[in-house]
Amino acid sequence: MLTVDHLHAAYGNVRAVRDVSLGAAPGRITLVLGPNGAGKTTTLRTVAGLHKPSSGSVTLDGRKVTGASTARLVSMGLALVPEGRRIFASLTVQENLRLGGYSRGRGSRREGLDTIYGMFPILAERRDVAGGLLSGGEQQMLAFGRALMSRPKVMLMDEPSMGLAPAMVEVVLDRVRAIADTGVSLVVVEQNADVGLEIADDVIVMDRGEVVFTGSSADARSHTSVVRAFLGEVAMSDGAEDSATR
Repeated sequence: MLTVDHLHAAYGNVRAVRDVSLGAAPGRITLVLGPNGAGKTTTLRTVAGLHKPSSGSVTLDGRKVTGASTARLVSMGLALVPEGRRIFASLTVQENLRLGGYSRGRGSRREGLDTIYGMFPILAERRDVAGGLLSGGEQQMLAFGRALMSRPKVMLMDEPSMGLAPAMVEVVLDRVRAIADTGVSLVVVEQNADVGLEIADDVIVMDRGEVVFTGSSADARSHTSVVRAFLGEVAMSDGAEDSATR
């Protein structure tokens, strides 16, 4: 369980995130929507320990972890899948996965590999292929698998559909839903609102560093004027096509 309360974060004198609160429960997906520059990525980076908050609190399984290092957060069960995947292109699929489980014992890493290959059969087929030779969708699945190797309770995902062809967007986001269904708490940043709302349980919309809408996925769909105000008509109807051109 992740709880973020009244989070503020800045870059020098620029306040990037102001009074953001959100939560993620086991087995549920909290979708974070908003235009470029809304503060979505900064929020994830701050929660993940990559950026120091100005104020506010982050609680993981009832323990305050505000400002904790990324290494400590990983050991406590939080993992980040960053924007752009950032896999190690020269390493094989299996080597990338093993790096994700660096904090686990050898036997536990072997068990973790078996679990990941069961969830993502394409990775099992391509375990000896360099990560840089995978397709965009395969690289995204590898990024998911690498994060899952640390056995997280909470996963933060930044733009998992970015750069993918429309047909692959649904495949990848179906995998996101499958990860949540194993009991992991997910916070997913997306600009592809149409597809994101298909898998989300809870939704927040951010604009200029602030939360401007909070509700269930059904609430968001019934208040599409709110979402359109910050994402635009195209994002609601043709988001999958847009993602292929970014």
